[in-house]
Amino acid sequence: MGKKDKKKTKAEEDENIVVERGAPDEATQEVAAEADDGGDEERYGASGKLKRGFYESEMLRLQEELVKLQYWVKEKGLRVGIVFEGRDAAGKGGTIKRITESTNPRVIRVVALGIPNNREKSQWYFQRWVAELPAAGEVCLFDRSWYTRAITEYVQGFCTEAEYREFMASCPQFERMLMRSGMILLKYWFSVSDEEQERRFQQRAADPKRRWKLSPMDIKSRDMWVEYSQAKDRMFDFTDTKQSPWYVVNADDKKRARLNCISHILSQIPYEDILPPPMALPPRQTSSSYIRPPIDQQTFVPEMY
Repeated sequence: MGKKDKKKTKAEEDENIVVERGAPDEATQEVAAEADDGGDEERYGASGKLKRGFYESEMLRLQEELVKLQYWVKEKGLRVGIVFEGRDAAGKGGTIKRITESTNPRVIRVVALGIPNNREKSQWYFQRWVAELPAAGEVCLFDRSWYTRAITEYVQGFCTEAEYREFMASCPQFERMLMRSGMILLKYWFSVSDEEQERRFQQRAADPKRRWKLSPMDIKSRDMWVEYSQAKDRMFDFTDTKQSPWYVVNADDKKRARLNCISHILSQIPYEDILPPPMALPPRQTSSSYIRPPIDQQTFVPEMY
């Protein structure tokens, strides 16, 4: 079989995958087509990393598509939940930040729950997550999720073996219920190497602006790489299902990870461009009857700059 035949076969396979998952609409197809434009010289520098100009232009383009998606979700009353999981310092927060940078927090909101209190610990495990699920016209970005039990709680000994086993058995059923109710559920695992994670830890430890990201739990996890890996593998065994698969994001390169993840999200939620056209604002009303109070009666912020 020649090279041309191989390429043709691969294209046919890709086409079959699209047919199985549901063909995306025209707007989604345009996102994928535009992402393929431009040669390697335009995209990559001598080190093989993405050029800053290319990365920024692609990010702006994808963020514009996210705004279109936002309008579509609101208009059609969709309920979308997107789970972001992965090792500490894998880049989940940076990706979420880029998604929300240009979108409406009332439509695309972040869910980042802290440590459960005593009352929450006594509840059904999924209960506090259910309260945060999206309503019609919402996208919820879960910055860590119910999968905390399968990884951190289990490895660190914060749950019993019985609680862990119950979670593994219940989680696929829980997610099937969510999807049967009409909710769109996407799950992303950000994969980072041991060496790159350590480099980011060292960077956070040295940078006052990032030091808050380095928690005592992060420090403790540095010596438990194997345990976390085994827990992740077992979690995939139980919860990487055909109905609700895990999508793994190669996150050693943060810029690539952000672009790849956002473009994949756009490809998984069919949407149309209903972005309002440019608006012509009416003439601004003026009033000659309004008299502003004296400025010296107001307290102003000191102008230090």
